[in-house]
Amino acid sequence: MFSKQDIEKIEQRGSSADQVFKDIDFFKSGFPYLKIVSAATPAKGIRVLDDKTKSDADQRYYQYRGDICKFVPASGAASRMFKDLYEAIPVLERGDGIKPGSEVERFLDNIGKFAFYNDLINTGNCDLSNPLSVLYSLLGKQGLDYASKPKGLIKFHKYPDGSRSSFEEHLVEAAMYARCNNGISQMSVTVSAEHIEAFRKHMVNVKPKYMSRFGVMYDVEFTLQSAKTDTIAVDMNNNPFRNADGDLLFRPGGHGALVENLNLIESDLVIIKNIDNVVREQYLSETVRWKRVLIGLLVGIQEKIFTYLNKLDGEYCEDLKNEIILFLERELCISVPPLPEAIVKDFLKTKLNRPIRVCGMVRNLGEPGGGPFIVRDADGSTSLQILESAQLNMENPEIALAVSASTHFNPVDIVCSIKNYKGDKFDLQKFVDREAGFISTKTFEGKKIKALELPGLWNGSMSQWNTVFVEVPLITFNPVKTVNDLLRKEHLA
Repeated sequence: MFSKQDIEKIEQRGSSADQVFKDIDFFKSGFPYLKIVSAATPAKGIRVLDDKTKSDADQRYYQYRGDICKFVPASGAASRMFKDLYEAIPVLERGDGIKPGSEVERFLDNIGKFAFYNDLINTGNCDLSNPLSVLYSLLGKQGLDYASKPKGLIKFHKYPDGSRSSFEEHLVEAAMYARCNNGISQMSVTVSAEHIEAFRKHMVNVKPKYMSRFGVMYDVEFTLQSAKTDTIAVDMNNNPFRNADGDLLFRPGGHGALVENLNLIESDLVIIKNIDNVVREQYLSETVRWKRVLIGLLVGIQEKIFTYLNKLDGEYCEDLKNEIILFLERELCISVPPLPEAIVKDFLKTKLNRPIRVCGMVRNLGEPGGGPFIVRDADGSTSLQILESAQLNMENPEIALAVSASTHFNPVDIVCSIKNYKGDKFDLQKFVDREAGFISTKTFEGKKIKALELPGLWNGSMSQWNTVFVEVPLITFNPVKTVNDLLRKEHLA
C-alpha cells in the first residue's frame, strides 16, 4: 500500500506506518456507538448548586494557592463566520440583488454597529452605498482580509477607548479568574502556523493596556497543533487518497488533537474556553463568578479524591470501601459493578486516580453542541460523558428516546485538574478513548474523500477522566458562530 518514500514522509511527520494502518482500519470498520444509560439531567447527572454550595466553592477559590492556566483553542479561521457574506459576492457580481430578509441584508443594514466598522472605512476602498464594495473591503486581501483571519484577531466589541478582539476579551477574563498568587495570569492559546506571528504581534500591542488596567502580568504561550496528529484521508473505497502530485493526503485531526497541547501545560488547574465565547465587559460579572465557583467546586472534589487515595495507600477496610463506592456514585455518577473482592481495592484506586474535570452545562435552547450523558463503560461501570450525535446510534429507538430527554448541552466551559495526588502530572494520552473518533465526508480537488477526526478534546479525549456536570446560566455562553451573532445584546455597545 505504501512505498518506501511514503513511509519516510509518514515518519517525518512524527507518525508511523502502523498508526496510519490503524487509522485506515477505522475507516473500514467505523467507530462503535456508545452505550447510553440516560441523558444527564438535574434529576441525575447534572448538579444544580444552591446558594451555600456556591458560596463555599467561591471561598475555596479564594483560598486556592496552586497555579491556574487558561487554555484557549484558537486555531480555526473565521471563514465560517463570514460564510453568508462570502457566498453573496458571486450573486452580486452577476448583477443580482441581496435577498430581502437575508442575513446579508441584516449585516449591511447594521454595518455601523460592528466593532470593525471604523477599520472598514479606513481601508479607503469601502463604498457604503455599494454592497459589493463593502464585502470586498471586509473579506478581500485588499481590505481587512477577514475571510482568512482567525477568530481571535477579529474585532468583536466596541468600547469608548477602542475596539477589542476576542483574544483581548480572553486577556480580560484571565486577569479576573486565572491569576496566580504571584500576580501572573497564564494562558496557553492554540493557533495555526500561518497565524502565529500575527497573534504574537497583537499580543505585544495590546498586553500593556491590560497589564496596567488590571495590575497583572501575562504569561501567554502560543502553541501549534502538531503535524503528527494529522490523519490520513481516504477515497470513498477506503484507499489512501493521493493528491495531484501523488503524495498521500493528511488532514488536521480536529480539536481532539489538542490533547497534545493540553498535555504540555504544567499548571495544577486548567480552564478551557473557546476563542469565540466572550462577552462585552459589562456582561462579564456572571461569567467570572461562575468560573470561580467551578474552580472552587473542583478543588473541593480534588481534596476528597486525594484524601481517599492516600487512605487507600494505607490500611484498607470495609468502611472505607463502602464510603468510596458511595462517593463515586453520588459525586461522579460512577456505579461500581459486581467484582471479586480481591480486585475491588485496585478498581477503586484506578477510578479515583484520574484527571478531573468540572463542566458547566447550559439549558438546551437549540444551540449546536454536544450533550451530557450517563454512559455504560466497557468494564460495566457508568460514567459521565459529553457526546456528539455522531457517537450515537439514532436509529435505535431507546437511544433516540434518551436523547430526546436531554435538557442541557455543552458550552465548553471546563475546569480541569491534571495532576495526581502525589503532585505528578498525568499523561493525558493514557486517558483517551481511541475508539471515540469521527468520520466525515469532505471534498479535495473536486473529489469526495473521507476524513478522520481524533476523539474530541472534551469527548473521547477526556473519556476516562472523572467528571462532574454543573448547571450554569445561559449568560455564560455567548459564542459567535456567524458575524451577525455580534448583533446580540451581549456583544453590542
